[in-house]
Amino acid sequence: MPVKVSVIVPVYNPGPYIEDCVASLLRQSLPPDEYEVIFVDDGSTDATPARLDTLAAEDPRVRVIHQENSGWSGKPRNVGIDASSGTYVMFVDNDDYLGDEALERMYDYGVAHDADVVVGKMAGRGRGVPVELFRVNRPRATVENAPLIDSLTPHKMVRRAFLDRTGLRFPEGRRRLEDHVFVTEAFLRAHSVAVLSDYVCYYHVRRDDASNAGFQRFDPVGYFKNLREALDVVERYTEPGPLRDRLFRRWLRVEMVERLRGRRFLALPEDYRRQLFDEIHAVVVERFGPGVAAPMQPTQRVVAALAADGRYDDVVDFARWEAGVGAVAVPEAVEWCDGVLRVAFAAELTHEGEPMTFPAASGSPRWPPRDVAEAVRWLGTDVVGRFGRAVPDVLLRERASAAQYFQPVEVVRETVPAGDGSRVRLVLRATVTVDPAGAVSGGPPGEGLWDVLVRVRLGGWTKDVRLGPAPRQDRPAPYAGVVAGRVVLPYWTDRHASLALDVGRAGRRLGLGRLTPGDVTVDGDRLRATLPLYVPEATGVLLRLTARGGSHEVLAGLSPGGHLEAALPMADLAGRTWRTELCLTPETPETSGTREPLGTQEPRFHPLPVALRVGTDGVRPVRAPTPGKVRRLARRARRALRRLLRGVASRVTARRG
Repeated sequence: MPVKVSVIVPVYNPGPYIEDCVASLLRQSLPPDEYEVIFVDDGSTDATPARLDTLAAEDPRVRVIHQENSGWSGKPRNVGIDASSGTYVMFVDNDDYLGDEALERMYDYGVAHDADVVVGKMAGRGRGVPVELFRVNRPRATVENAPLIDSLTPHKMVRRAFLDRTGLRFPEGRRRLEDHVFVTEAFLRAHSVAVLSDYVCYYHVRRDDASNAGFQRFDPVGYFKNLREALDVVERYTEPGPLRDRLFRRWLRVEMVERLRGRRFLALPEDYRRQLFDEIHAVVVERFGPGVAAPMQPTQRVVAALAADGRYDDVVDFARWEAGVGAVAVPEAVEWCDGVLRVAFAAELTHEGEPMTFPAASGSPRWPPRDVAEAVRWLGTDVVGRFGRAVPDVLLRERASAAQYFQPVEVVRETVPAGDGSRVRLVLRATVTVDPAGAVSGGPPGEGLWDVLVRVRLGGWTKDVRLGPAPRQDRPAPYAGVVAGRVVLPYWTDRHASLALDVGRAGRRLGLGRLTPGDVTVDGDRLRATLPLYVPEATGVLLRLTARGGSHEVLAGLSPGGHLEAALPMADLAGRTWRTELCLTPETPETSGTREPLGTQEPRFHPLPVALRVGTDGVRPVRAPTPGKVRRLARRARRALRRLLRGVASRVTARRG
């Protein structure tokens, strides 16, 4: 069978961090004979080389190439390319890992769309990753119709024939930004680039000790020398004009302006900060025309102008002012409606913890600004002018994996007078819809905890904040929902008082403990109860009755309003008191009464605080002993037993004496 994908992993002293990478590569859904893994050990001095040699001896998919240290990742990747035999090559770093179906999905997507380059959705574990690029699938992406240029890390799948036809390889040696040079040229020369956004393919991981190569402080002179090589690639494959300016804007924005802003800039040592500014100033003056910075967001444009003019002290002062900028997203309503969760909130920018205000009247402040105060005035006027296009993004983020998914948002922009009326607040009043059946790229969210994040983008600031905190007395408290075959509990986190969703894991927090014997009626063999649950449509559930020496599982129905109804097997229950438990998401039972577990997991039963006492006069709902009472009784029994044993031992000792 021809090899479809060759995975190339440059390796240098990863220590235990390589284990997640290895495990993810070996459990890929692509058949084992259809891919290979090539580890290129770049002179590691830890135990990794021996670990990889052992792995290669055990698994025919794995090959290991050892070489002297080359200083960076470019040469190991090139060696891997030359040794590969796959139709596509996939570049993975030794401290990152893949989604289980990444290779299969990316390969199939690339073949389906005849792509030279396939970009898979990324999730950042402590690291920033592109977000806007992965809003939707993009089968025919280009640098003109998609924000491809925001994704310049090498973690992509590339057709081997394309690399050979173009002779494209990574720059080698002790250098930075070799991936920018490689990926930029690939984007500009590829026949087709496909972006797969409906499955998380790549997990970009920050080590616990932050020792990833990309987090180490760099030499500004060498760094911006290497950056110029990426700009050279753009100049080689584009004509002067709007497209080239737009591509250049990526480096001006991300690698220069963002490094000179706020707390990030102020945290640097003074001498390093000045050296960094001087190198950025030199590149801006040398390479960028007025068309590069002009369309930037207001705050970015201010910093770019100050950098171009060489105004270091003003950049520092502006960074101090900007360090106070934040955002808030305050929830106002959380409710189930028509099978989806609708969350209303208000979001706005803040400064030094207070709502940020802007000039109420339009004007024409001087440009470029002469000082920071004038820059702030110009900034406020420009932001007000752009407010009509502002839309907050809401993302559902899986806590375990950090994968993020956009949710649909409706927004109303509100200009609120502030102070004496000469200034205003800019408030985004929005409602987000979370559909348990399709919140994750059209599919349901998996079991686990999901945080609700709001991304406020205004004026060049992008602030990702949790949805909350909500004042305790004002927090909406919706019921858990039984929707689309899963239990979804909206709740407020203990640490941040922010909104999160518990999918399929909640126990006592579901609120079933609020049920009382008075909420349950039994008429003949018919049990009825009203549960504190949102149920959009009738669904089948499973009621389990347990007493000493036996149990029964009874099919039941749950309908809108949380109404539970079940027919009890009265002949089998007589003379006992039965504890009750409820499974809210069983598979649909067959007519025979048998059932299969949901997916590969056994159904989860939730204990109810009501027991059924069955006597000759019928069924009487009573309060079930709580686990706490049971534990206390057990502790008392153990203490009594210990006292009894000590007494027996004392008497035996006395007799012997």
